[in-house]
Parts: sequence; C-alpha cells; structure tokens
Amino acid sequence: MKNYFLKRILLIVPTILGITFLVFILSHLAPGGPLEREIAKLRGYGNEDGARSSLINNEEIDILKQKLRLDKPLPVAYLYWLWDVASLDLGESRLHSRPVNELIFEKIPVSLTFGLSGFLISYLICIPLGIRKAIQSGEAFDSGTSIIILIAYSIPVFALSMLLLYLLSSGEVFSIFPLGHEYSDNYDDLDFFEKIIDRAEHMFLPVLCYVSGSFAMLTLLMKNSLLDQISKEYVRTAISKGLSFKDAIYKHAFRNSLIPIATGFGSNLSLVLAGSLIIELVFSIDGIGLLSFQAVTERDTNLMMGLLLIQSFLSLIGNILSDLCYIIIDPRINFEA
Repeated sequence: MKNYFLKRILLIVPTILGITFLVFILSHLAPGGPLEREIAKLRGYGNEDGARSSLINNEEIDILKQKLRLDKPLPVAYLYWLWDVASLDLGESRLHSRPVNELIFEKIPVSLTFGLSGFLISYLICIPLGIRKAIQSGEAFDSGTSIIILIAYSIPVFALSMLLLYLLSSGEVFSIFPLGHEYSDNYDDLDFFEKIIDRAEHMFLPVLCYVSGSFAMLTLLMKNSLLDQISKEYVRTAISKGLSFKDAIYKHAFRNSLIPIATGFGSNLSLVLAGSLIIELVFSIDGIGLLSFQAVTERDTNLMMGLLLIQSFLSLIGNILSDLCYIIIDPRINFEA
C-alpha cells in the first residue's frame, strides 16, 4: 500500500501542471482575455466621448504585454507564472487590486466554517438515520422519514435558502435569525459567549442549507448499503451461530456498508473549501464560492488561476483520502491488485 499511495502523491504534481497549463492557455486565447481587458480599461479613461481610445498606440500595448508577460509565447508565460507559484506568489488580483494570496486565505476560514459544519453534521445525522431506516425497513419510521427525505431532495438549495430567509429572517413571517452575513455589526463589542451565540445564529440557516444538499443522498446510500450487507450470507451465518441481530449488524455488516459512503468522503471534504456559490449569494457570505464566481465572470486571470491551483490540489488530496478510508474500513482491499 505504501507504493500505491506514494504513486498517487507523486501524480499530484503532473496532474496539477496539466490542469493549470490547459486553463492558463485557454484563458488567454479566449476573447476578452487579460490583454483585451487592460486595453478596454485604458479606453474607459479620458473624455466622456471615448476619445482616449484613439490615443492607445502600439507602444502602450507593448508595455501592457510586458506587464502581463504576454510579450513572450504563452508556454513561456506559463513557466513565468509557475515560477512565481513556486515562490508562493500568485500575483495580484486585477479586480480587487490586492495580492491573490491574501484574498484566498482571507476567504478560506469563512467557507471552511460553514462548509465543514455542514459536512460534519450531514454525516453525523445521515449515517445513524440510514442505519435505523435499514433496521426498520418497511415500518412506520422508515416510511415517515422517507417522505421527509423525498421533500428535502426535491427542493433546490436556492429555493430552500430563499424560503428560509423569508420565513425566519425577513420579518414578514418571523424574525428569529439574522438576515445573512457571518456576524452582526456590533460583533466586536460582544463578550466571548455573546460572540458564540451571534455566530451560531448567523450560521444556522446557511448550515441547514448545506446539510439539505447531501441529506437525502447520504441517508439513502447508507440505508441501501446496509440492507445489501444484511442480506448477505455472512450476516445470516453470524446470527445462526447465536450472535444477536444487533451485534451482527454493528460488528459485521455496519463496517462493510461504510465502503460506498467512503467513496465520496474525500471528494465531499475537498468541496468544503470550494464553498457554495448559491448559499453564499443568498446569505451574503463573503467566501470562496463568491470569490470564484467573481474571478470567472470578471476574467481575473491571476485570481482564477490561484483558486484553480488550490481547489485542484484539494480535490486530488480528497481522492487519496477516499482510498485511505477504504483501507481503514476494510484492510483486505488491495489497490495494487
């Protein structure tokens, strides 16, 4: 297994190089690239009738190209960007006029707080719920919770977010929770416990929407996986030898039923830092999801490439974590084979 994981770790570098090189080339070749954006920015200055546009000459364009390192072939420009990355410099955001490093590491704690809370709560609720649904399959509890799960699955996250805001925050019906953002305006004036309560109140609705996105899928996956294991011969054999039904499930079937859950564990964990654009937009949360949206729509190349680099790395690490979960759950799994 050491060789397998060593290979996977070593493959991270060429994979990230391939992803970033492809996106770097496409972002510069597509219409409205960095050079065109800077030229358009220059043309926006000057007289109200746009006379400044006629003053842009080849010399100014050459200066812009040198500034953006586009006076050289794109593969060479990519190598320059790669060199900056190696020195932990992701450049400056054209949109925010700030270093990309600062922007990303400023937004990561915001998305991490909401995303990780939703991630942990989803697994803590869905796994026990799926187990009980499997044990009581076909009974009243299973049928009743299936209706709730079906409703939760059928409501889009955007619609649920807007509905919760209208019902519980707007004051039109109730005003139980604050209206968006991560904390109140007077947050700095609160004491320690008041800050905790204030954070919890602001986090409740966004985290609830995070949980709803994976609630149905995880619960049904856990239920169906456990039902599949319960029907297998080794469980019936354990029960026939005198083991109680409860012990047969928790000592044998439960562990094997976690394998499908582990499949998406690493990927879901990597998505935690990616943020959720819809939830961040609705609840006015200034996180990674909103920052990524701005980078793409405004064609902020440095910011877009910095976010792509970090998210690609986290996604690849997440896949390795999924494989590691396989081995922890079932040591018999042999990836080398």
